[in-house]
Amino acid sequence: MSIMDINDIDNELLNILQSNFPVEDSPFFKIGKQLNISESEVIERISNLKKIKYIRQISSIFDTRSMKYKSSLIAMAFENKNLDSAAEIINLHPGITHNYKRNHFYNLWFTLAVPPSSKIGLENTVKILSELTNAKSTRILPTLKLFKIGVRLDMTGKDNIGSKEENNFYGESNISKDYDFSDKDILIIKQVQEDFPLIPEPYKHIAKNVGISSDELIDTLLKLKSKGIMRRVAAILHHRKAGFKANAMGVWDVPVDKIEEVAPKMAAFKSVSHCYRRPTYPDWPYSLFTMIHGRSAMDCNNLIKQLSEVSGIDKYDALYSSKEYKKTRLKYFCPEQEDWESRHLEML
Repeated sequence: MSIMDINDIDNELLNILQSNFPVEDSPFFKIGKQLNISESEVIERISNLKKIKYIRQISSIFDTRSMKYKSSLIAMAFENKNLDSAAEIINLHPGITHNYKRNHFYNLWFTLAVPPSSKIGLENTVKILSELTNAKSTRILPTLKLFKIGVRLDMTGKDNIGSKEENNFYGESNISKDYDFSDKDILIIKQVQEDFPLIPEPYKHIAKNVGISSDELIDTLLKLKSKGIMRRVAAILHHRKAGFKANAMGVWDVPVDKIEEVAPKMAAFKSVSHCYRRPTYPDWPYSLFTMIHGRSAMDCNNLIKQLSEVSGIDKYDALYSSKEYKKTRLKYFCPEQEDWESRHLEML
């Protein structure tokens, strides 16, 4: 299969997989019924889409804050000649999931998460990373309020860059603050955060690895979803391979007393995958962030202009990614974070 062989059924399949992979015994059979194709054809098509690197993986997606991890977006400034080597050092930390070069004085942007068991904490981890890389300047930009999160790229072409959606996406109200994880929960999370096997009954296979029944596994996942801990089971795509070659981080200078009014207007656009309130600094006045994915920079520019028009916010910037250094899912309850901390404690 090549990119030229992608057809309408594949594109419909990719839309379904990004939205909600069924949490039931025979998920591929259910998807096949939606598309009027067989279970085996669904599995074959997904396998082929993985081979051409349209699909990164299919797995459970968890909410970092509900998992009691502390996370933040970090911006660092480097001389261009030092940027690649700095990104390489930063990527060694297992809590780094996304790391991009962007067109700004702050030219390296990455996300960092540390577990609740961390002895160093997020701020000290950032301090160590800044010292290891000799960053010129560093800004910690945690989420102060989540208005929307969830990347769903329309592969069918039915939506245009300005299409809107109902306010039923994952946001602040979904976050669980007080869930206590059992040993069984942790065992399950460790399994379902990995790429699902492409077999007719993947949950049965995963349950066997945990040592429980598939019914117990599915019940637990549905419970975690109802609590806001698991956002969904879904496919993560390689954006550029899938045709979405541009992503812009729109940053908006919104007065604090207008954020609650402005953010929902921006989050309503389907092409806005993330919408957050973040802190400001004397050299960083932007309080609202929107991530936009488009097939071209022109698409992103057009949507940013539209967001400005509907919100009335005319002080903004668009930071485009020009290089991807790292993109992966965060691995929860893994020992690598503790190992990294033990190797760098002496720097504090």
